[in-house]
Amino acid sequence: MRSFRDELWSVPNLVTVVRIAFIPAFLVYAYYESRFHSFLAALIYAAVAATDFLDGWLARRLDMVTVIGKFLDPLADKLIAMSALVMLVHLGRVGAWVVILILAREFAVTGLRTIAMSEGIVIAAGQEGKYKTAIQLAGIVFLLLHYRYPVDFLAFVVEVDANKVGLALVYLSLFFSVWSAVKYFYGFLEAVYRKPR
Repeated sequence: MRSFRDELWSVPNLVTVVRIAFIPAFLVYAYYESRFHSFLAALIYAAVAATDFLDGWLARRLDMVTVIGKFLDPLADKLIAMSALVMLVHLGRVGAWVVILILAREFAVTGLRTIAMSEGIVIAAGQEGKYKTAIQLAGIVFLLLHYRYPVDFLAFVVEVDANKVGLALVYLSLFFSVWSAVKYFYGFLEAVYRKPR
């Protein structure tokens, strides 16, 4: 049986810790606004957020699924997204109400998931949550890019406003966020009423 210290310093958990450690890097670049800094912030955020699958894949591949890993992995995902969104509110690129709704949803679903686990209730995660995560990731990347960028389609060049694209994606992710939360609550209530007393 592995000790807690061995579990903490396992390769998958180290990957998770490294992902968390990179949060200040994209926050600093985002804070000191310029076209170049915005590009670097978006690039670092995209790399850190997109490696979400890596720690979980390594844990399964190396047979190193740990209790601390089950705690750290979702924590890292939430810290990465929430820190970016709070910085974007500070920069005036997204409304505070959007981030408040997203935070409220995360706290509510996490709390409900904890209650469900303590009662031995298993609620399958819906596809909506996966859509929410993917669209939110893309939206934050565009909001971090912020500026207008010319996109060459060979025959013609279109100037894309990254901030407007980012806002549209974040609003879309908010829809999936609320939808998945409602479905999760409904699934929880169904499971509670089906459970024998």
